[in-house]
Amino acid sequence: MKENKTPEGIPRRDFIKNTVIFTGGASMINPYSMVNKVVTSGTNRNKTSKPHILLIMTDQHRGDSLGCVNTVVNSPNIDSIAKDGVRFVNAYTASASCTPARAGLLTGLTPWHHGMLGYGRIAEKYKYEMPRMLREAGYYTFGIGKMHWFPQKTLHGFHGTLVDESGRVESPDFISDYRKWFKKQAPGVDPDATGIGWNEHRAGTYVLAEDLHQTYWAGQTAVDFINNYDKEKPMFLKVSFARPHSPYDPPKRFLDMYKDADIPAPVIGDWAEEFASFPETKNAAFGDFGVEHAKKSRKHYYASISFIDEQVGHILDALKARGMYDNALIMFTSDHGDMLGDHHHWRKTYAYQGSSNIPMLMKWPDSIKTEISRGSVLNNPVELRDFLPTFLDMAETPVPGDIDGANLLNLVRNESAPWREYIDMEHATCYRKENYWCALTDGKLKYIYFFYDGREQLFNLEKDPGELHNLSENKAWSSEMKKWRNRMIAHLSERGEGFVKGGKLQIRKETMLYSPNYPGK
Repeated sequence: MKENKTPEGIPRRDFIKNTVIFTGGASMINPYSMVNKVVTSGTNRNKTSKPHILLIMTDQHRGDSLGCVNTVVNSPNIDSIAKDGVRFVNAYTASASCTPARAGLLTGLTPWHHGMLGYGRIAEKYKYEMPRMLREAGYYTFGIGKMHWFPQKTLHGFHGTLVDESGRVESPDFISDYRKWFKKQAPGVDPDATGIGWNEHRAGTYVLAEDLHQTYWAGQTAVDFINNYDKEKPMFLKVSFARPHSPYDPPKRFLDMYKDADIPAPVIGDWAEEFASFPETKNAAFGDFGVEHAKKSRKHYYASISFIDEQVGHILDALKARGMYDNALIMFTSDHGDMLGDHHHWRKTYAYQGSSNIPMLMKWPDSIKTEISRGSVLNNPVELRDFLPTFLDMAETPVPGDIDGANLLNLVRNESAPWREYIDMEHATCYRKENYWCALTDGKLKYIYFFYDGREQLFNLEKDPGELHNLSENKAWSSEMKKWRNRMIAHLSERGEGFVKGGKLQIRKETMLYSPNYPGK
């Protein structure tokens, strides 16, 4: 095997010897010097009364971009979670951008109730916080990777975190744990040497050694944490990868997996022509950049997922080696998707499937008695708010009555358990004034209301999963339009006359980013 070297030609092993990472009183040996080491002294202590909980999440990951959904994508390790558990087909994010989505995951609440209606700053403290509530339930809680909180080292109840913030500096003098580590491994090397920005849709091959990449750091840091875990308490570990969010920059080894792949072209709705002619900047939110540009972006995007998948495999193997896998609830998801050129849209913040539909997989511990078999697929409309009540169930802790999420374990225990009919989604104005909307979907139909000008869209997702045809003005669908419009009126009524007046949806020229429930003001 060829020696793995830095760009300056220095052997990687000379960089990684004896490096120690410290955080909040917790320390871990450098993951690259310990990848194959399993600490066995504490194996018996991992027989906890409550199951371990592992949350693996990616950033900007479309729901259709896993091998178990799309055979073009190579993701056998992530797929194995679905094979050994369940895949939720109709999984959505209530707010399709990083921070409001993560606020919903943290709190178990809807956007209106946690207070973030679009891309803003997560508050420093909420009434309900996943790590804190699990800590109070007796778990040792730790977070690795992208949190996207503010201040950036806020813990929200974690015993400790090792964070990567994609180069983002929002707190005074902040340097992420990943970038501190990078400086030790490759002094003087630019971690952004590939030269693609965080919101671009250009694509390129990672120019540094792959074991300097954030994906490798996050995965192997998690492996090392599991290998060294030696507590009697059950573990709650959140591993949050910063990809496949742009930059689409996989190492060549993973890009080579897609050399002969038939990469799908973007889908373009018969309503989307207005989005084709926008300024062709490298980080444009709209525009027709051509099919080949979109296919290149998708190829690198898929390869980034395969890179993550390899690390997920290492994480799962570490759990199995420690005897923790069978007694673990494992969930995989993302904060939102990526349009990748569909309907001439790029990035996120949209109600359309590429942006709002996310992967959601769950492997339950052997102690759970279920009615459905492992490897099943469920069609219930689910959302990130459902993670907290699910984890509280696993922690044998009562779920507060005013949490909006529902317990996903109820669906595997009883497939016919009562469940919501549809899920709500929304986003405050972003990229253009007209992109201010609220939507409802049951996974079969999707209704979108645009606050700025009162436009409506209705899509039949069963027959038209690409959302190619807007049915809102089709007379044959008038009864469905009336039903979904009334549902939207009911959904928005608690917000007052600024949203619903006289039983009618209101046009709003001014966006609302934070609701009155936001605790950060």
